[in-house]
Amino acid sequence: MRPIFPALALSLSLSLTLTAMAGAQAAGEDVSVAASESGATEMEAVDPMEPRDAGELTLDEFLWIARPVIVFADTPADPRFIEQMELLAARPDPLIERDVVIIIDTDPSARSAIRTALRPRGFSLVVLQKDGAVGFRRPSPRDVREIIRGIDNFSYRQEELRSGGQ
Repeated sequence: MRPIFPALALSLSLSLTLTAMAGAQAAGEDVSVAASESGATEMEAVDPMEPRDAGELTLDEFLWIARPVIVFADTPADPRFIEQMELLAARPDPLIERDVVIIIDTDPSARSAIRTALRPRGFSLVVLQKDGAVGFRRPSPRDVREIIRGIDNFSYRQEELRSGGQ
């Protein structure tokens, strides 16, 4: 799959790789072993926060696995879309802890299955719960703090916290 924002994907990938390596080093592990065990190489790292194109996905793929955060816009040049992507990239760790995947849809004419199901108008931020229900929608960009506060109020997230899950 081709990254939608190569610079953003590279920045997030590098950040996550460095974070994992720092954690391994703090735990006294050999950083090269930790990187090779995670499947990371010098130029390649698996990035759970890499934005995914909605055109290739369905919401059913994420049921009970992840909490999709979907960012809709009518064009990738929308300043609100750009701001939202920057806000998400600035603080990936709290989102990763909450099993978030980022999905983007900036082509209304493509009529993706996700756009058809959620029917956004212009810019829209939609956060889904793990059961597929809409947790909340916002018509303007939101920072990660507000997104994670909303996620932490979801009933399934409360259950995860009570049972000792992440």
